[in-house]
Amino acid sequence: MKLHGVRDLLPFLNLLKDHSISYRLDHMRADSVMVTLTLVGVRVEVDFFADHIEYSVFSGDERALDDQDRLARLLSKDL
Repeated sequence: MKLHGVRDLLPFLNLLKDHSISYRLDHMRADSVMVTLTLVGVRVEVDFFADHIEYSVFSGDERALDDQDRLARLLSKDL
């Protein structure tokens, strides 16, 4: 599938639906719509612009952590 921009947003969402992939839509930038999807061990953010797409891939493991001090440090960086 070749994505050319926002005109391909609905076909892309239908593809995700056909594969039972959950997603979220966000309008974080004035010039794009972001689709965020999560697969095993990876989160993908796809920005649909008028004439192109850009995407970012964030990989990592899915293990549960219980170190609350680490959680507090992570949160304090963004607060």
